[in-house]
Amino acid sequence: MTEQLLIVRESAVKATPLFLSNSEIENIKQYVPQALKDIPRLIVLEKEDRPPTAFTGIDGQKLEMLFVAASERGKGLGKVLLRYGIDKYSVGELTANEQNPLAKGFYEHMGFRVFQQSNTDRQGNPYPILYMKRR
Repeated sequence: MTEQLLIVRESAVKATPLFLSNSEIENIKQYVPQALKDIPRLIVLEKEDRPPTAFTGIDGQKLEMLFVAASERGKGLGKVLLRYGIDKYSVGELTANEQNPLAKGFYEHMGFRVFQQSNTDRQGNPYPILYMKRR
């Protein structure tokens, strides 16, 4: 299953506005299997005996990850996953990369607002992060 989720994640990352180089995407990829193991709640969307098409990870009331395969974008799967997280686990916080305006816009559409910013990601890389809370 982890390998299939890595494929979904890579597809999703490559379909977003590119602020990461291919080598950066590959470098980050090595940390994903452990992140998937460590996440308390991993919700995966699958269609009848087909590989996963989207997934989300939730820790407490915080959305830690949300990825939709490029081939499935625009079909409402991200909204389904986020709504499920809000309804079932009271998700009220998340982070988004400032360099990904589509993600920011999606989360704002879903009722989240920026309350804090950081110039770097958790690993100290120069990727500005937006901290968002649900109204």
